[in-house]
Amino acid sequence: MSATTRYIILAVVLIAVGGAIFFLNDAQTGIAKKAEIALEQMPEHAQLNKDGVVDMNEMGGESIAQKEKKYPRAREIVRATGFINTENGEPVTVKEFIGKKIILIDFWTYSCINCQRTQPYLNAWQKKYADDGLLILGVHTPEFAFEEKYENVVRAVEDADIQYPVVLDNDYGTWSAYQNRYWPRKYLIDIDGFIVYDHIGEGAYEETELVIQKLLAEGAGRLGKEMSETDMSVVAPDGVEETDRTKPRTHEIYFGALRNSEYLANGEVSVAGEQTFEHSGTLIYDKLYLGGVWNITPEYARSISGGAKIILPYRAQKVFMVAGSENGAKVKIYLDGEDITSEDLGVHVNDSGTLDIQNEQLYRIVESDEYGTHILEIIVEEGSIDAFSFTFG
Repeated sequence: MSATTRYIILAVVLIAVGGAIFFLNDAQTGIAKKAEIALEQMPEHAQLNKDGVVDMNEMGGESIAQKEKKYPRAREIVRATGFINTENGEPVTVKEFIGKKIILIDFWTYSCINCQRTQPYLNAWQKKYADDGLLILGVHTPEFAFEEKYENVVRAVEDADIQYPVVLDNDYGTWSAYQNRYWPRKYLIDIDGFIVYDHIGEGAYEETELVIQKLLAEGAGRLGKEMSETDMSVVAPDGVEETDRTKPRTHEIYFGALRNSEYLANGEVSVAGEQTFEHSGTLIYDKLYLGGVWNITPEYARSISGGAKIILPYRAQKVFMVAGSENGAKVKIYLDGEDITSEDLGVHVNDSGTLDIQNEQLYRIVESDEYGTHILEIIVEEGSIDAFSFTFG
């Protein structure tokens, strides 16, 4: 996808909704018919009754005709630009697994904190249910241009210990086929190729797993197989990050000219190019302030002057920043006008309160013990950074 095309696509509003990033455009909701996978033959081991119809009393579950009235059919992978965790990097399709597997389609992008918080459950389901017929297909649809790079996604897959196939959806082909608007989003496809479950954002893990178990049992019946003696209690994976959604929290904030109009409180909004930022006076919570010289691009802001700064009054327990640096950079972190303390340090910030920024990724800046209102200040001490967005937990 060209940069121009990407900027057109991203010239939309993205907001946080219920543990997801919402991609708002003019597309209709629902499932696109164009990529629908037609059922070409009856599932193996299907038994017919005297009228020549699949006998669901013998197989368990609903008939194909009943499902046709209730559920959309699965959509195919469209215009994939690469594959990870497949044999020799060869393509895979949804169609080849219909009638053989229960398929979980997970739309994600690696710098999305909502996606990262979901990952422990996906990994646990993969480990627990793969032998019983669950296939997870991760569809990596990039929010930012750097997430299109194959090597970046490979590194993210390795860091997250993802063992299942991942499809690179740089052209938004599969995203559009499913008419998706969210990161993350999960679809469950049953043994007959119908999308029978759809969940947006984080959460509902127990509900999702119970549907997986039900579909696996149905699939085993279809194929005349016995379920393994897998423990049917729901998983409780390590590394789960809980988020308190009962308190008001700062929404996602973007630096780039395409999306900074609601957030940038000083300087010209929605304008690409070099600007010198100054600020004095009252700070407004949930707004972004810059200091020094920055080059504002459509997707990110690049620091130009030495000592360039970011000021962010926020309401949250945790602060995450998507950032990178061409040649490496060091920034100093302050909280409420003081050096950040050990109680508030994000995992990527060292004990001296400095953060080394290298790869383009999500950096954990603040991880406080409790929710609160604070003023975060980030000062560029060495090098230059590209700042894309803030998210909060």
